[in-house]
Amino acid sequence: MQYLEFEKPLAEIEGKAEELRAMARSNSEMDVAKEAEALDRKAEALLKDLYKDLTPWRKCQVARHPDRPHCRDYIDALFTEYTPLAGDRNFADDHAVMGGLARFNDRAVMVIGQEKGHDTKSRIERNFGMARPEGYRKAIRLMEMANRFGLPVITLVDTPGAYPGKGAEERGQAEAIARSTQKCLEIGVPLISMVIGEGGSGGAVALATANRVAMLEHSVYSVITPEGCASILWKDAERARDAAEALRLTAQDLLRLGVVDRIVKEPLGGAQRGREAAIEAVGKAIEAMLKELSGKKSDWLVKDRRQKFLDMGAKGLAA
Repeated sequence: MQYLEFEKPLAEIEGKAEELRAMARSNSEMDVAKEAEALDRKAEALLKDLYKDLTPWRKCQVARHPDRPHCRDYIDALFTEYTPLAGDRNFADDHAVMGGLARFNDRAVMVIGQEKGHDTKSRIERNFGMARPEGYRKAIRLMEMANRFGLPVITLVDTPGAYPGKGAEERGQAEAIARSTQKCLEIGVPLISMVIGEGGSGGAVALATANRVAMLEHSVYSVITPEGCASILWKDAERARDAAEALRLTAQDLLRLGVVDRIVKEPLGGAQRGREAAIEAVGKAIEAMLKELSGKKSDWLVKDRRQKFLDMGAKGLAA
């Protein structure tokens, strides 16, 4: 288990409990069960206390936790007969964006998501989930295919933002993001988006302009990262904590503003501490949202999606 900065007191208690158990394993005559159980109870109480009211900055840290389930994990667990589709038919295949045909609860769908990777090698290969223009053009191609065959589109969002490199800009990064967002608004099939970690800027919006948008409880969704915001406003990235407070990037804030439609509860301690439970909860939420949109005509779906984004923020402003 990797511990976040604010979890250090918890790491000490759980570490001591594990040390006691390790000593007992090496010496069968030692009886430390009661001491270890007492530490376990103390750790559980501390975990509840730490997570009962997380600040926006701490939620950012949890959303970025390397042990959280990523796109690949959700696809492997929730979808069957997954057939990946590669390339944008123009320049290259972007491994930061993965997608293809699959079955969700025996229903044919198109699933698209951003994958960060799980170790150094895969993170470099996936560019830490930051897509280049060809990634968004691949997403456009897959959405067009889904629309042609009447397949619902499910997107899994987890990116700090689109890749800002020179090559990406030369190949039309802004145009690719805009066209992907436009394609989201045009397709006449149900489009469901789930923010499973970070939803960063236009890089996330390009896949999340959906009929229904949901967020995991400790995920974040914002126009810019807190570090980027702090660098612009105060010329000091160290003020990311202040920026996180101002950005209203938590799932709870965004539900109040009408930006997202539902929050998916995470296990105590975040999705990284209960991966299977978190994945199961996401699956149930996707199923519920698909059911809401089932049987709706193409014209209704397009109008519903457009109106959702025209009304965005009005709910929070009225309050």
